Amino acid sequence: MRTTRTQVAIVGAGPAGLLLSHLLHRAGIESVVVDIRTYEQIAGTIRAGILEAGSVRLLVDSGVSDRVLTEGHRHDGVVLRFDGENHRIDFQELVGESVWLYPQTEVFLDLSRRRTIDGGDVRYGVADTVVDHTGARPTVTCTEPDGSRVRIEADLLVGADGSRSVCRHAFPPGTRAEWFREYPFAWFGFLTEAPPSHHELIYTRSEFGFALISQRTPTMQRMYFQCAPDERPQDWDDDRIWTEMRRRVNGNGFALREGPISAKMVLPFRSFVTAPLRHGRLLLAGDAAHTVPPTGAKGLNLALADVAVLAEAIGDFYRAGDADVLDRYTERAVRRVWRAQHFSYWATTMLHAVGGASPFDIKRQRGELSLIADSRYGAAYFAEAYTGWQQQN
Repeated sequence: MRTTRTQVAIVGAGPAGLLLSHLLHRAGIESVVVDIRTYEQIAGTIRAGILEAGSVRLLVDSGVSDRVLTEGHRHDGVVLRFDGENHRIDFQELVGESVWLYPQTEVFLDLSRRRTIDGGDVRYGVADTVVDHTGARPTVTCTEPDGSRVRIEADLLVGADGSRSVCRHAFPPGTRAEWFREYPFAWFGFLTEAPPSHHELIYTRSEFGFALISQRTPTMQRMYFQCAPDERPQDWDDDRIWTEMRRRVNGNGFALREGPISAKMVLPFRSFVTAPLRHGRLLLAGDAAHTVPPTGAKGLNLALADVAVLAEAIGDFYRAGDADVLDRYTERAVRRVWRAQHFSYWATTMLHAVGGASPFDIKRQRGELSLIADSRYGAAYFAEAYTGWQQQN
């Protein structure tokens, strides 16, 4: 078995793992990144992406790429649509910030390219990954694509390996807590070859359920509507999908721009948090530590925010020579995680129809929406949460 020694071993080569490797490189700290997925599998995973203002600044200022500014789409607001009317939330006017529509796939491509240029050690397509943090130095053992077995020894081990994290499950029993919520609905997402229906995102609440109108390119758009978690994409043809979208969105002079549909999928909803994010020299980041419903567009942004704090904590660890400084990572990261959990839960329960909801619940949802649409203070809270809390954790 071949042995590689490094300072930080990172499991997971998605945006969280690659950004951490990049930030550590800038601080003069070596890392090795491994992922069971191939480069093509990660690059081919199509995911939407709304980047908060802070996420954009982090990517640009750290030298990852400025492509988000040149090829992404800046949005200065969103629209809440209910009672058949559009109500625009003006981010710039309310909090002086914006968000950028920039798919998660593009973030991955930017980071992967940057790590290649900088000579980063990123190993895609490994198999049989085993992590061990019980000894003096954590290890990751895996099989390379050529069949050779390798053992990576490090000072620190970071699990950025997604919601099915092997690193999270390596925590000893009883050393971390979990909080979990499942939702009785999902999103049916699809791509359509059509011009944009609107220049900003539209979040719609109707008696038939939630719908989201998003954008992708000038000729390709992404849309979603609320559905049952067990819905099967193959049961929905184009006519059925557009009929469902029209009854939730069209009206009062607004009409969807329609076209051929592709890439249908069902996205289940769940909220999850585990803490602490450190046990000894093993740390968690991104979806390995938490997941949120997609309503508030927080998932990718939380992962990037985790990594910014973690990179700083790892730098402090090497400067101080004291592992206890790593505890600050959990304290700072989890504070933001729970803010995002609240916002995502609130937006989700406010915008989605729930089977068996009482007339009281329906009126309450309407009252919440009008609180945002009719109150500058309510709108400012929504705008601040959506664009990202700019104050440091």
